[in-house]
Amino acid sequence: MLKLYGSTTSPFVRRLRLWLANVQHEFINMQIFSGPDRELLASMNPTLKVPMIEDDGKVIYDSRIIFRYLTDKFSENPLNWEHENLLTLIDSANDSLVQSLILRRSEIEEDNNKLIFRLQNERIQTILEHLNRLVEEGEFSQWHYPEICLYCLVDWIEFRELHDLSAMPALLEFQARHKDRIEVTTTDPRNPD
Repeated sequence: MLKLYGSTTSPFVRRLRLWLANVQHEFINMQIFSGPDRELLASMNPTLKVPMIEDDGKVIYDSRIIFRYLTDKFSENPLNWEHENLLTLIDSANDSLVQSLILRRSEIEEDNNKLIFRLQNERIQTILEHLNRLVEEGEFSQWHYPEICLYCLVDWIEFRELHDLSAMPALLEFQARHKDRIEVTTTDPRNPD
């Protein structure tokens, strides 16, 4: 059986959980920063990151590569180049926000005079403003993988209180429009498993 390894709070894991909502699989919820789960992660995945899947003796890393693998496995249509670009935007914002969260959890005080903070904050703001405009223009009007990824990003930002989205009403409306989907409510990181 297909196994998805990850944590319930990761937006990269959650996007795959949402996409796999109607596919039989096992979800292995891991505590990835220490203990036996960290050891298991290290033994299977040298990137030391989630998500990863195990299928037919193969271990596949990275949500983007996993999605490609799954679309091939289940004979789904691959993403077109426009959708790939949208995922690049979403993934870049997600990556910068993950770094910001790790810095905060490491008790490193944010200082916009330092290059790391300036670059991450500029990237986050620029991408989120662009995504907000795209939603306003009617992009992300379906519920396919790009929309799932955008939902996971916006909801995770709100969950972790990582960025003020009040000036981006289209993103907040997009989140509100999809928040009651059954697969969204059952994977909500705010709810204990």
